[in-house]
This record gives sequence, structure tokens and C-alpha cells, in this order.
Amino acid sequence: MNNSNYQPLMLNHEIVNLPSASTIAIQREKIAKRNIAPKKIAILADPVYSSNDKRVTGKEETLAPELDLERSALQRSAKSLNRTGWSQLPNTKIEAEGILKLVPNSSSLSVFSFDANHNWATSKNLNQYQILHFATHGFVNHEQPELSGIVLSLVNKDGKQIPGYLRLADLFEQDYPAELIVLSACETGLGKNVSGEGLVGLTRGLMYAGAARVALSLWKVDDKGTSVLMQEFYKQMLQENQTPTEALRAAQRKLWSNPDWRSPHYWAAFTLQGEWN
Repeated sequence: MNNSNYQPLMLNHEIVNLPSASTIAIQREKIAKRNIAPKKIAILADPVYSSNDKRVTGKEETLAPELDLERSALQRSAKSLNRTGWSQLPNTKIEAEGILKLVPNSSSLSVFSFDANHNWATSKNLNQYQILHFATHGFVNHEQPELSGIVLSLVNKDGKQIPGYLRLADLFEQDYPAELIVLSACETGLGKNVSGEGLVGLTRGLMYAGAARVALSLWKVDDKGTSVLMQEFYKQMLQENQTPTEALRAAQRKLWSNPDWRSPHYWAAFTLQGEWN
């Protein structure tokens, strides 16, 4: 192939993926008659993963007995991804703040730092928002899909361990009647193929919770590049009134046209799954 003539598919096409035919059929039935949520966007970003984080004022590291199973499962999942732990993603706060500037304060919710925890992620208040945006680590465990999840704040400001692992089973129990859920995280779009059911991953859990469509990544993404892409994605949706599929394509084209972000590594990981209408 002559690289000088190469053109990514997204330059001329909008691309939408589906976990399975059965998933989209069930999803459409669920959302057919529901009302649009009254507020625009809720963002959970930049959680605190460790008592060594500079935002922690205390150094209590004792693990409560009720968190033993959660932390054990999280450690096993990290090991399966060849990780030793979960590092802060500093550009997620920049990303979130840039997005929030596009929306009136009365129509948005920002949940940062220690507050970006399991309690907020499972709060009934989130069903008031059309868009839910999680700017944090997320992953799919291929060997044990049930351990797939989203990592939120694991400690409070005193360094005390708190619940922070939103697992696939948790997602199936949530009420997220959102038009769009964005996982601005690592490797969240992958899943284990099950015959007749497509990919069993976070996408299916979020759609079961009520999401009409989900934007997520197919491989480990660059923190800064993702921040740039996401801010452009929301500009296209909120300022140019484009649909999510149109907006994602426009944002990816914008990065591709910039020499600093032209590599597919920065923009090609993100995909839109679910309802395309």
C-alpha cells in the first residue's frame, strides 16, 4: 500500500458498531417511549486511586475487611492487563473542564477528585442527565468478563480505603437513561466473544442500564490525546449541533488533519456503539 495515498475510513464514512443484533433490538424497545432527561451532562473525572496521591492529606492505609474482595478482584484484573496499579490521569480534569465550558452550569454536574467515587457513580441523580461522561480508568477482563469495570476513587481525603470499583454486574443494576455515555478511558470497548451474543463487555452493561449509545476505546489510549479528542467531540455536538456519530467523525478528522495528532494512536481507538439514528 502506498502510504501517501492512505485515507482512514472515517474521512468519508460515519462508523457505528453494535455488540449484537439482539442487543440493539432490546435497547430500542426499552428507549422507544421514554422522555429525554431534563439536564445535559454529568462528568465524573480525575479520581484518586492511591493514598500516595498528593491530594490525600492523611496516610491511613488500613484496608477495611468489607473491601477485601473488591481489592482482590481489582488486583487480579490489573495483573491480567500487566498493570501494577492505577495511575492518575491528569489530563482528565483538563478534558472535563473544557467540556463543562460548553454547557450552562444549571444543566451540568461536575464530580471530581475524591467525589468521583462509587457512591456518585451509582447515585440516582445521574438519571437526570442526557450525557454521562466517565473520565477515568476502565477495562475489560477477557478471561473473567464479570470483573470488567470502571475504576473510581479508591481512597478518601484522609487516605482511607473506600469502594471504588464499578463492576460489570454493578452496571446492569444502574438506571442510566442517557442518550450517550462516554467512557474516556483505556480499553473499554473490548470484550469476550460469546456465541450468539456478540461482545460481553462494558458496552452491553451500559446499554442494559439505559444508554442509547456508548462511546469508548478499543485499546489503551494516550491521556493528552484523548483530552484533545474529547473536547473537540463535545464542541461538535454541543456547539455545532451534530449527532454523536457525526461529532466523533468530525473530531477524529480534526485530529488527523493536525500534524501533532495525526497518528491513529491518538484518535482511532474511540468508537461509537449502539443506536445510530
